[in-house]
Amino acid sequence: MTRGLPFLYDAAPIGRAAHTNGAPLAHTRKNNTMKLSTLKKLVAAGVIGATFTAVTTAAHAEDLLDQVKQRGTLRVGLEGTFPPFNSKAPSGELVGYDVDIAKAVAAKLGVKPEFVTTEWSGIIAGLQAGKFDVIVNQVGITDKRKETLDFSPAYTYSNAQLIQRKDDSREFKTLDDLKGKKLGVGLGTNYMDMAKSVPGIDVKTYPGAPEYLRDLAAGRLDAALNDRLMLAYLLKNSQLPLRTGANVGAGNPSGIPFKKGNPKFAKAIDDAMTQLEKDGTFAKISDKWFGIDVTKPAK
Repeated sequence: MTRGLPFLYDAAPIGRAAHTNGAPLAHTRKNNTMKLSTLKKLVAAGVIGATFTAVTTAAHAEDLLDQVKQRGTLRVGLEGTFPPFNSKAPSGELVGYDVDIAKAVAAKLGVKPEFVTTEWSGIIAGLQAGKFDVIVNQVGITDKRKETLDFSPAYTYSNAQLIQRKDDSREFKTLDDLKGKKLGVGLGTNYMDMAKSVPGIDVKTYPGAPEYLRDLAAGRLDAALNDRLMLAYLLKNSQLPLRTGANVGAGNPSGIPFKKGNPKFAKAIDDAMTQLEKDGTFAKISDKWFGIDVTKPAK
C-alpha cells in the first residue's frame, strides 16, 4: 500500500486543475479541498486497516508447537551444573535425570533436544525472552509462577526427608520427635530454617551433605535432613551405613514451564508426558538416577 501513495498525490496537481477547467478559483479550491479530504480518509483507512491486520496476525501468531516442529528441535534451558539432575560428564556431554527426561519428551514430540545452559538466577527470564522453549531443571510448580507461565504435569515430587543410621531402630516421624536430639543440616539451606523453626532441636550446621552424613554415620548426630531426591542419589552412590527416614513437610512438585498462549504445545506436552508415565519410561529414568521412583508423590 505504501508504494501507491506517491502516485495518488501526483495524479492531480491542485494548481494545474484550477486553470485547465476554467472553473472559478474558489470553487476549484473547494473541490480540491474535498478531494484532498477524501484522499486523507482513504490513506487513514489504509493505515488503520494495516494496523488491524498486524494486530490480528499477532493475535493469531504461530503456536509454539508449530515453531518446534518446523525447527525440528526443542530448545531446553537448564543449568548444567546441578548433579544428579543436569551436569557435564568429563567428555563434556550433558548428563542427568533432567537431561534424560528432556530427551524422552522431545522424542515423543518427534524432535531433537537442543540444550541451552544458563545460570539459575536468569533461567526464568531467559524463557520469557525466548532463548529456549522450555525449562527442564526442577522448577517447582507454584501459584506465583503459574501467574506468568504454563506448566506441564509434574514429573518430580520432592520432600524434606530425614536420614538415619542403618543400625538405629528409632523412628522419628516428625521434626518434633527430634527435640533434645542432634540434627545435621546444610548451612544456609531452607532445611536449616525448617529445623530451627522447631524449638528444642540441637541443630548442627555443615558446609554440605558429605560432612554431616559422615558425622551421622560416626554417631555424632541422631539424624540429618535434606531433600528426598538428593538423599536418594547420595545413598545410591554412598558406601555409608545409612538409611532414609520419614518425609517431613509438604511435598514439592516440579514440572516443565513454558510461555503462556500456546494451547497446542501444552496439549502435546501433556500427551507426551502421560505416555511416558504409562509406558514406564519415567520410572526407569528415575530408578537409574535415584534408585526410587521420584515421579510420583512420596507415600
